[in-house]
Amino acid sequence: MKRHINKVAVIGSGIMGSGIACHFANIGVEVLLLDIVPRELTDKEKAQGLTLEDKAVRNRLVNDSFTSALKSKPSPIYHKKFADRITTGNMEDDISKVAEVDWIIEVVVERLDIKKQVLENLDKHRTLGTLITSNTSGIPIRFMSEGRSEDFQKHFCGTHFFNPARYLKLFEIIPGPKTSKDVLEFLNGYGEQFLGKTSVVAKDTPAFIGNRIGIFSIQSLFHAVKEMGMTVEEVDKLTGPVIGRPKSATFRTVDVVGLDTLVHVANGISENCKDDERHELFQLPDFIQTMMDNKWLGSKSGQGFYKKIKGDDGKSEILTLDLDTMDYRSKKSAKFATLELTKTIDKVIDRFPVLVDGKDKAGEFYRKSFGALFAYVTHRIPEITDELYKIDDAMKAGFGWEHGPFQIWDAVGLEKGLEFIKAEGLEAASWVTEMKDAGIDSFYTIKEGNTYFYDIPKNLPASKAGTMEKVPGQDAFIILDNIRKTKEVFKNSGVVIEDLGDGILNCEFQSKMNTIGGDVLAGLNKAVDLAEKDFAGLVIGNQAANFSVGANIGMIFMMAVEQEYDELNMAIKMFQDTMMRMRYSSIPTVSAPHGMTLGGGCELSLHADKVVAAAETYIGLVEFGVGVIPGGGGSKEMALRASDTFRKNDVELNVLQEYFLTIGMAKVSTSAYEAFDLGILQKGKDVVVVNKDRQIATAKAHAKLMADAGYTKPIKRKDVKVLGKQALGMFLVGTDSMEAGHYISEHDKKIADKLAYVMAGGDLSEATMVTEQYLLDLEREAFLSLCTERKTLERIQHMLKTGKPLRN
Repeated sequence: MKRHINKVAVIGSGIMGSGIACHFANIGVEVLLLDIVPRELTDKEKAQGLTLEDKAVRNRLVNDSFTSALKSKPSPIYHKKFADRITTGNMEDDISKVAEVDWIIEVVVERLDIKKQVLENLDKHRTLGTLITSNTSGIPIRFMSEGRSEDFQKHFCGTHFFNPARYLKLFEIIPGPKTSKDVLEFLNGYGEQFLGKTSVVAKDTPAFIGNRIGIFSIQSLFHAVKEMGMTVEEVDKLTGPVIGRPKSATFRTVDVVGLDTLVHVANGISENCKDDERHELFQLPDFIQTMMDNKWLGSKSGQGFYKKIKGDDGKSEILTLDLDTMDYRSKKSAKFATLELTKTIDKVIDRFPVLVDGKDKAGEFYRKSFGALFAYVTHRIPEITDELYKIDDAMKAGFGWEHGPFQIWDAVGLEKGLEFIKAEGLEAASWVTEMKDAGIDSFYTIKEGNTYFYDIPKNLPASKAGTMEKVPGQDAFIILDNIRKTKEVFKNSGVVIEDLGDGILNCEFQSKMNTIGGDVLAGLNKAVDLAEKDFAGLVIGNQAANFSVGANIGMIFMMAVEQEYDELNMAIKMFQDTMMRMRYSSIPTVSAPHGMTLGGGCELSLHADKVVAAAETYIGLVEFGVGVIPGGGGSKEMALRASDTFRKNDVELNVLQEYFLTIGMAKVSTSAYEAFDLGILQKGKDVVVVNKDRQIATAKAHAKLMADAGYTKPIKRKDVKVLGKQALGMFLVGTDSMEAGHYISEHDKKIADKLAYVMAGGDLSEATMVTEQYLLDLEREAFLSLCTERKTLERIQHMLKTGKPLRN
């Protein structure tokens, strides 16, 4: 039976329920969001003369929760209009409507008695064959389905979304005793393909996979921090981006999630996992108990491990909790010699051997924490899962780790990991020794572009070693790390060009933050040359955290300071020429942006034949922040797109103004869908993929489709309509009034006026058809003139030093 999910019902509209509802709306599914009916009126409702029978009152809880979710930052929804796909209601008046949906998701409070009561009610109203799942972070699924109908139990399981549902990729699927295999397979595939998740089928054990390992890791650090006499700042410095973890690291993450949430899960594991060999670690350290007693729960209570205060001067200051005195104090900087050694190592996975060899407290910390983690994960197989890759997938997708425990262990070496375990007085599970004795010294290996994992033998004699098996589900992905060595066609310090197969090349940026400098531009030109000569199409894509943060402004700054204007002019022209080379090549070019796609990264996408964007793409022309206008064809392109948008009887000035403001206000989309509103992505041409893991494969498929359909090299444009003095006058009046009203600075006005001159096509006396090159020349001249301004150089220098824009 082939299933289609056209409509879902989400029962419970709290933070989690509303977040799940919004994410289904994100992917185009109709949602019915229900919650309970209030039992009493608010003072405001009484004053309005409302009664408990009024619909506005009966739906108050669900509507208030949903409205609050839509206002939250970061937003749970890709585009505000997607909220129209969600209908709200209550569990009394609207419960019968669940008969019309394809999937019911229960997301009520984490209490078994309440969940069972709600599920019993839903069982009476659901249509036979409808999927029904419970979102829980740890309540056993087998208890929830007791007493339910046979059809219910067959179609029921746990589906654990992580909060926030839009951003965290882990989707744990936990079967009940009678869950159909077809249901599990469907949910596994749907989660990955449609919801954009990393789907992991887990066993029905306390806290499942993600929280079992994640909470152990945090609790282990809680105990180690006191034992090693470390500060909150030191632990967060060591457990953040340097090892591929989120900026919030450990203690800041706990503040955001809420200490009470973490303690609730830890207590659940402690109570239900008595046989866990590290059971004592799930007991709360004294300082955590004190914080719970004081209700220092983190952001929700205003203070946790960190506390934000306002000083006498009105400036905000972040204080840190001293774990010895339990008083708040000013933040201290945390520095370690070992971390300094990793500053030149861009790839996180390559840092681990250096970190664990450290001779200072940092090295000791890593050896100790990794030793405990490595030992723990070995003993969780087969308790929580039979396959080790699922543990790594869960930690990466649920906790934002760049690498899972077994991947980190591979990076430091099997033997060294065993040494760390032994030094902690611990033992790895016997299967690790059997693996080693069989001559297998890594948990993963790469063969023919695919990842293989060590599959631990099941129901076999202890002496029997496992085998390396292919990680399932890879066929829909292209993993650049796996193919780079064997499929490399060209490489320089800025890019690697890989053969994706089927006649399609990929140009992958390799610079710091994927900035675009001379080597990247040379690589892009080489990629086009190679594709035109021997291939059918070109994808520009990578799988780093961000597609590209833009041009190398450090290089621009040095040229401008040294007043090497001829060289700077040549560099800008090379950027522009490369963008035009992409547009007017004889092969289709497809850009695959994701994450931050700013400035030059955005300009590159503007010039591709097609954009296959990840849903989480934050794209925009942000050059105003460093005192210049887009100089790589972005200003030209927005004028061109405005021209293409002009329709008969339009007020053309208003259309052009929208594109002007997109640049002038440095607008950045908060999702790929918002980029359509900004005119950066184009409807009917560019596409969005929800699962970033599928992005390169999807981009390749589009490039091949365009090539197979008979791609023809475009003819250079000579028909860009510019409005001349009419538009320029309007823009200049606008910038004058903005400066007079103190909305922009004098330098902001200068930059805006330069942009106005370019997008108006200069001070032509009337509307005129011009070429793209005409506009590119205007753009380059404006960019260069702004680079001679002291205030522009101050802005660039401030951005290089702080990563933040300067308003001067």
